[in-house]
Amino acid sequence: MSRQRYAIVGLGGRSRMYYKALTETYKDTSEIVALCDVNQTRMDYANRKIEEMGGAPVVTYKAENFDAMIAETRPDTVIVTSMDRTHHTYITRAMRLGCDAISEKPMTIDEKKCQEILDTIKETGKELRVTFNYRYAPVATKTRELIMDGAIGKPTSVHFEWLLNTSHGADYYRRWHRDKRNSGGLMVHKATHHFDLVNFWLGSSPQIVFGMGDLKFYGKANAETRGITDFYYRATGDPNAKDCPFALPLNDGGNLEELYLKAEKEDGYLRDQSVFGDGISIEDTMGVMVRYKNNVVMTYSLNSYMPWEGYRVAINGDAGRIQVEVMESVYVNAAGASEDEGAAAYKKITVQNLFEKPREVEIPEAVGGHGGGDVVMLEDIFGDPPEDKFKRAASHVDGAMSILTGIAANKSFGTGMPVTVDELVRF
Repeated sequence: MSRQRYAIVGLGGRSRMYYKALTETYKDTSEIVALCDVNQTRMDYANRKIEEMGGAPVVTYKAENFDAMIAETRPDTVIVTSMDRTHHTYITRAMRLGCDAISEKPMTIDEKKCQEILDTIKETGKELRVTFNYRYAPVATKTRELIMDGAIGKPTSVHFEWLLNTSHGADYYRRWHRDKRNSGGLMVHKATHHFDLVNFWLGSSPQIVFGMGDLKFYGKANAETRGITDFYYRATGDPNAKDCPFALPLNDGGNLEELYLKAEKEDGYLRDQSVFGDGISIEDTMGVMVRYKNNVVMTYSLNSYMPWEGYRVAINGDAGRIQVEVMESVYVNAAGASEDEGAAAYKKITVQNLFEKPREVEIPEAVGGHGGGDVVMLEDIFGDPPEDKFKRAASHVDGAMSILTGIAANKSFGTGMPVTVDELVRF
């Protein structure tokens, strides 16, 4: 049996999880045939890491030579881990050139790009998987199991609160995510995880979305209001950044320096911009209400300057309530080993039925990134897993429905009006 052939486009921090898995765990059944990026320095760094993992260097292509890469290396599947606003470009082009695709979340950032992906899948018959690793985390899977088993009867409402701290949360305001044109803001880039989990748990999809969001903490205007005066444009090399707890110098001699500081000369991308600078167009304080097609209502909040990181979820049903609380470990994207990102430092699920005492639910132990979800998801994608009764593998439809909640919320932020999700795209 021939090995599956993969090309990876976008060699930033998130790509490491994929080339590590393909080089080490799944090397007997899979191979990386090409790397593609706008930046040669980042591709060279990835190749050095691949060699350290025991693999052979992989041929590299600049992004403008994407078509040539497909023609010359003939991958079966293209893994897209590039900047969010470019996902649709590589997904659709790969499919038109005969490949399936795997995309990091979010699938894309707005309804027009989403429609282009949906139309291309219809035209080509190719497959797209979206990598929602939180579905595979033991906490999320156990929550789905409880709902499937009727532990609280029929779900009626959800309250979902996600907190990003002043380490990981602040990081979105240093890098390309700070420009909403690149990321769709945190309602799309980050909350796509959370909206997907609710779709997954409820077995439903969003119908109407209303939201409010603003930039209340980060950005120059907010800094001036709080009396912050030692402004710096970027952290590396600026003495004004020396005592700022939000500063992230890149000259650390590690991943950040190799992936970004040394790569600046090629594309001018600055990874260490001030979180209190100009040019931030994403929100940091967001609240959303969603009505689902099965008539469940959700209240959701996301704040990105909190003292701890994690989430609290309450799922109410006509027979009781599930409460989920998870505290995640502190991290900065690409600053360390990717397998540690989002690991659960504390987790608890409580079920309380009507007229009964609460009971704590046992959660299976797991290690690795995103609460242990990364390892299980990679086995589901690249391995030979058993049949999954939870149906955690996410299709392009799942990818679309998760981002459409965030896209609708963004529209509601601007208009002050509720948005009907079915009016955004045609399936």
